[in-house]
Amino acid sequence: MTAPREPRIVIIGAGVSGIASAITLRRNGLNDFVILEKGSDVGGVWHWNRYPGLTCDVPSQLYQFGFAPKPDWSHIFAPGPEIQGYLADVVDRFELRSHLRLNAEVVAAEFTGSGWRVETGDGAVYEADFVIAATGVLHHPATPDIPGLGEFTGDVLHTARWDDAVPTAGRRIAVIGTGSTGVQVVSALQPKADRITHFVRSPQWVIWAPMWMPQPALVGAVLDRLPQVNQTLYQVGMAGAKLFTDVVTRPSWRRRAVQEFARLSLRAQVRDPDMREQLTPDYQPLCKRQVLSGSYYRALRARNAELVTMGIDAVTATGIRTVDGRHHEIDMIVFATGFQAHNYMRPMNLVGREGISIDDAWAKGPRAYWMTAIPGFPNLFTVLGPNSPTGSIPLHHAAEVTAKYITAWIQRWRAGEFDTVEVTESATERFEAEVGEALGPTVWSTGCNSWYFTEGGNIDLLPFNRRTMESALATPDDRDFRLR
Repeated sequence: MTAPREPRIVIIGAGVSGIASAITLRRNGLNDFVILEKGSDVGGVWHWNRYPGLTCDVPSQLYQFGFAPKPDWSHIFAPGPEIQGYLADVVDRFELRSHLRLNAEVVAAEFTGSGWRVETGDGAVYEADFVIAATGVLHHPATPDIPGLGEFTGDVLHTARWDDAVPTAGRRIAVIGTGSTGVQVVSALQPKADRITHFVRSPQWVIWAPMWMPQPALVGAVLDRLPQVNQTLYQVGMAGAKLFTDVVTRPSWRRRAVQEFARLSLRAQVRDPDMREQLTPDYQPLCKRQVLSGSYYRALRARNAELVTMGIDAVTATGIRTVDGRHHEIDMIVFATGFQAHNYMRPMNLVGREGISIDDAWAKGPRAYWMTAIPGFPNLFTVLGPNSPTGSIPLHHAAEVTAKYITAWIQRWRAGEFDTVEVTESATERFEAEVGEALGPTVWSTGCNSWYFTEGGNIDLLPFNRRTMESALATPDDRDFRLR
């Protein structure tokens, strides 16, 4: 009897997806893998983002791996540094450090005909039978090209590249960007700023939530002593997430109720009619990634705060000039303008079968079969790739389900069933058609311009519920793949 082959695996990225992939491989006896991380530590988006006020908008007890519960979260909505610490602790707990290469940005990956040749920026080369791209969506900062920005004499920071050495207290700060990041950083900087000006091109619906609320120490102690209670709480949270999935994917009284609460949150906290009108979006609540905050509207009402809805004409040496000709004296600019969310593995030079590049394969926008397989790229899988459920299903759970699916394919390779596996074009087109049809009744299709949209005009989300996703990724379907 022939001994099983031991696959060599490269995982690109040490965020939630990469960690889930590595642990799933280890738990299934696959130990010949390396994790290549371009950052100086693990955590992905929670490593790169360190701005003041950084807080997760998903309840802490749900924002964790099912196989690695953390009973003692400090808050109901955990602050960013605590989440990064949790991910680092999981890496240590599951002994992944020996597999980890930090400051190792992948610059090229090429399919050789039977496997992959992966190169990092420092010139190191890794030969692999499989590549798992766990690069995520939120790691390439997006900075608007504003005339005159290079002439500004003050400090300029992007929230994804924050520098704690730059002082913020007592300064005149401009914040540009209106998503969760903009709302959080305005709330955090306003109390100690000399003046804070929030430039809002398109207002967001902001649902009231007690983001500051601590998790009682007694709760953490009980969950630590009674793991079964912790597991029950996790399942209750997953049930709650199921209701949210229903809200965003299907019109119902539940969606209308949540939307009305968003409108009520604005009416109850902003009594001034002029400011309320300026802060009222022209689209339905939930159409964009929903923003939660219990402090943003209060911060905007403060004496040292100003809301500016006029468009920006240019940046000057000492401030920002808006299109109405007004000059705002500023000595610090904070860009809370998010990420180039649809780059995924790019800008690495990724080349698949017969020399096809990822840019050519995605000329009309990113696409993948069930978020994880790309035609033309054998033995390469993505975790939380195109059409991932970033707006509906808990992130860690989706990563775990996908990692198990990928591991099932690798185990079959190990058993000698095939040398290369590649999803077919027809299966990918069928998945895209199913997604397109299912997106119709979702709230994301109700008429807004959000970062969910790709350059080609497609909504880069999964419009299905958790059970559908789990069923689709439960067992590899040979009919949708080409095995050689």
